[in-house]
Amino acid sequence: MTYALLAADALDRLARWRPADPAQAALAVDYAAFLRDGPDIDSTDADADAEADDGAAPARAGAVARDAGPEHLTGSCFVLSPELDRVLLCYHRKGRFWVQVGGHLEPGDTTLPGAALREAREESGIADLRPFEPEAWALPVDVHRHELAAAFGRCRAHRDVGFVAFADPSAPTAVSDESEDVAWFPVHDLPPGTPPDFPQRLATVLAEVRHRRRAADDGRATRTAAGPAAGAHPSGG
Repeated sequence: MTYALLAADALDRLARWRPADPAQAALAVDYAAFLRDGPDIDSTDADADAEADDGAAPARAGAVARDAGPEHLTGSCFVLSPELDRVLLCYHRKGRFWVQVGGHLEPGDTTLPGAALREAREESGIADLRPFEPEAWALPVDVHRHELAAAFGRCRAHRDVGFVAFADPSAPTAVSDESEDVAWFPVHDLPPGTPPDFPQRLATVLAEVRHRRRAADDGRATRTAAGPAAGAHPSGG
């Protein structure tokens, strides 16, 4: 998939997301503007020049390609225990901090959540990661823009888009070239050396997951109460 189509996928998922947190909702709107505004990289992809469904400017390939400019989207994955009481963090070699796994989007990625899951598997060594939502319709759980230190080279700012996957904390892990350590921590007892705003960021992610779980449970309860006909899925599933 080209970067143009990957940018369009990101824009579509951000547009469909309805965050529980108002600050996240406002930042998602800002992300959409970033995806549409500014200079772009050259592309021969016909979809790159197609107008968005709402008549607005299409998503920029340059907004997701790491080599297109100093600021771009990245995909991260908050790997959590199913009970939401533990989180897997890596000690980032360049950043010198404990943070969730994730990184740049690659030309072979086909969706934003797929890129985040790929990064999670690469940086955690855990093959059996279970996405919070199926890739086809997965929505973000978090957006977070942060500026970067000189150690990150040409990258000056990342517009991170977070997703969630679950794993067994007893599963073996492996350290990637980009990290010095990978470890599980209680969500209310994070290690020294996390970014200053990370505890609040994680709390917002956990609140978003709980909100979506409650909404899903409420939807199932409503369909059950309405009877089999009302609960039938259009696809028959």
